[in-house]
Amino acid sequence: MTNKPTVLVQGAESIDEVPGLERIAERAGLRFAATPEALSEGIRDAEIVLGWDFRAGALQGVWGNANALKWIQWAGAGVDAIMLDALRDSDVVLTNVAGVFDKPVAEFTLATILAFAKHLPQNTRLQQTRTWKHRQTEAIDGKRVLIVGAGSIGTCIGQLLKAVGMQVAGLSRRGRDNDPVFGTVHPLDKLNDELANTDYVVLIPALTAVTRGMFGAAQFEAMGTSARFLNLGRGALVDEAALVDALNTGSIAGAGLDVFSTEPLPDDSPLWGMDQVIVSPHISGDLVESPDQMAEIFLDNFDRYLRGDTLRNVVDKQKGYVGV
Repeated sequence: MTNKPTVLVQGAESIDEVPGLERIAERAGLRFAATPEALSEGIRDAEIVLGWDFRAGALQGVWGNANALKWIQWAGAGVDAIMLDALRDSDVVLTNVAGVFDKPVAEFTLATILAFAKHLPQNTRLQQTRTWKHRQTEAIDGKRVLIVGAGSIGTCIGQLLKAVGMQVAGLSRRGRDNDPVFGTVHPLDKLNDELANTDYVVLIPALTAVTRGMFGAAQFEAMGTSARFLNLGRGALVDEAALVDALNTGSIAGAGLDVFSTEPLPDDSPLWGMDQVIVSPHISGDLVESPDQMAEIFLDNFDRYLRGDTLRNVVDKQKGYVGV
């Protein structure tokens, strides 16, 4: 095939690291960039970039070298790690792997809620000291969950929690009526009003200029002392110092945190030592099957690209996510 597009795979050293990539080896000029130096050089004539390491700020410092770039496939749902102003204002198409993480994050959300309600962290601590201590646990049936970010992941969370008997409410950027899962989805400016009388708050919106720092002292105060807070979105959505204060003062009952303002979470963070906090290392959406699913979206999109068809999961770069 002549005029094969050059595909630069960021975050990988060889074809073996991306499942199924050999399927396009004869139709693409494959290059690999596992280091910033290799990325800076390889992006010079790349027509397509597959961002395989979705936690890296891949384009910082190398955008000026992107002379031929037409399409970026990002192997993550959130695109905040690469959303430069120059990319936002360019003609480069940006796609992501929306849909891959919906069910895993929903399952992780339910698992975290059950861990709190059934005292699973306490069970582990008591087991380690061989302590037999009877206690009562909590029901989740009928408890109210506010899901902040009612996109595809938030909707999937709502479906699962609703199926186990929880009451679910949703917020999104604009809000909407007649939603099949939430009924009325409230706009984000109603956040503080909706936080009252909520047992669990699940934070899962895209990180944008609108949502950055959206949760602070006022929001934790509005939640009430029996509520638990789950952040599965991005650390920068939350004022972490205000969260620590809310936990220390008992303004909220606990927190399940999968994302943090600094990752890995620093050793000296007080969050590590709080019994009412569940810390996980940004794994809520990651399954052993995820790389295959993410690669499959890219391979399908590559076929579409060669045919001139519309790509899947095109990100609205002004909003920072796929969808309305």
